[in-house]
Amino acid sequence: MNLPKLSHDPGRLVDFFEDGLERLGAVCQRSWHDRLEVIAEGRAARLWNPDGKLVETEIHFAAPGEAVPREAAREVFPGCPLTFHLADALRDPTLVLQRAVLAPFDSGKAPLPEVGEKLWHAQQPGATRWRMESPFRPDWHFSLLTLVRCEIQATDQHWSLHRLAVSLPDGERDEGLAASLDFPQLAGEMTEVIPWPPSDPRGWHELLKTALIDELEADLSAIQRRQQNYLRRELERIDDYFDSYKRELATRLSRSQADRTKTKSEGRLEASKAEHERRRLDQVQRHEIRVIPHLDALLLLAEPAWRTKVAFHQHNQIHTQEAMLVPRARRWVFSQ
Repeated sequence: MNLPKLSHDPGRLVDFFEDGLERLGAVCQRSWHDRLEVIAEGRAARLWNPDGKLVETEIHFAAPGEAVPREAAREVFPGCPLTFHLADALRDPTLVLQRAVLAPFDSGKAPLPEVGEKLWHAQQPGATRWRMESPFRPDWHFSLLTLVRCEIQATDQHWSLHRLAVSLPDGERDEGLAASLDFPQLAGEMTEVIPWPPSDPRGWHELLKTALIDELEADLSAIQRRQQNYLRRELERIDDYFDSYKRELATRLSRSQADRTKTKSEGRLEASKAEHERRRLDQVQRHEIRVIPHLDALLLLAEPAWRTKVAFHQHNQIHTQEAMLVPRARRWVFSQ
């Protein structure tokens, strides 16, 4: 889920900077509705001085739409460095895995077998003679959620914020869960022991990587098309220049009678070929697209589910499958 960007609002930004800087130990006072006086040292001062030395300054929060030169160290405007530096300073340097439990979606009642069969056929077309080998028994389904800032470095720099939810252990993206986290219905104090899955950084990394690539596919396609157009123009410009230069050298070489002049022209021709290739390679590297994700939060979420064993016919064969029905997502998760 790509979270929408907030509009530039000087009033809200003043509150954010005042609260954030004071949390880092600075002393702040509003000198005007769009200005904030700051005295900072240590962590708060590193927004301006990497060594954390004492700094006294006034920050101006520019109104949207003002087309005037900006002073990045003292003004807050759309995309200004101060906002990024403050957000980074407020983040916990260590990513902590948190846990939460969703309240039951179905009031604790087992779903009807007919409902389970309908959902099974929707996910597994072609299955026939479906039946449950055992009644539904309560179980837990787990999802991994993360909040990730994505930096895409291209000719233009792009920033986006994503909330990703993947089902465990199959890694299926759960857009419904990601979208519903604004108003989650969490369970109260739990008396039941929940069998939390063990932490698996390497496996989770691959699941989140796949989900993020899928999430960014549309954005990256548009950026890649622009990059290819930019690169094509630059390569054509370089090719035209060196083709013209090579023709000029070849003409000189054909007209020259002196051996020394011919040797120099041949040397320049060979050097131009190497320089031509170097310039092309340099442009290819300049137009590479780099995707740099920054994980800001990681949550392991448990929710009630129902497990059973299902038998069905598919491709003229009888199959038996352990599976879990997740009522909130209205889908089956298959054991691996």
